[in-house]
Amino acid sequence: MNAYFGKAHRNIYLGVLAAVLFAGIPAVAQHPGGGRPASAPRPPAHGPSEFHGTPRAPVDHPTFQDHKGHPDAPHVDHDKGGDRWVGHDSGRGDAHYHLDHPWEHGHFNGGFGPDHRWRLGGGGPGRFWFGGFYFSVAPYDVGFCDGWLWDSDDVIIYDDPDHEGWYLAYNARLGTYVHVEYLGE
Repeated sequence: MNAYFGKAHRNIYLGVLAAVLFAGIPAVAQHPGGGRPASAPRPPAHGPSEFHGTPRAPVDHPTFQDHKGHPDAPHVDHDKGGDRWVGHDSGRGDAHYHLDHPWEHGHFNGGFGPDHRWRLGGGGPGRFWFGGFYFSVAPYDVGFCDGWLWDSDDVIIYDDPDHEGWYLAYNARLGTYVHVEYLGE
């Protein structure tokens, strides 16, 4: 009886171990190549450079679909070998991104760029969070994030060199971005 009891426990342990290992295979398979789905756009290596051209004229409903198949939202275009931040051309004086009290809640210090991917933890454009940090989407940009999954998309945060008090949140699944204000921890 004792030998049978030991063999039965060993088989149970092996069965549980096998189930745990096999359960992890689909999660690994979903994100080949460094943790992003194969169909997801490549995240930009860095944020946009400071804008030095003629600012785009402000319009209520601009279009950002620069090529067939590209989203009609601010996005990063990789087609020409570099990272071109489509839609980040309104210049420093854009009233849509004016804040009376920039950095009112401090500066985000959780990490920037593609080496710091954050999983959204909930909320919506008015207030969302990840990793204990809270943000809000610029009112002008709310319409550009209507396809975001606020409880599961990955975002990458970049500095915005043109609009004081704002960061750029790049959605790694969609390849689009919006201006976000840091609300604190």
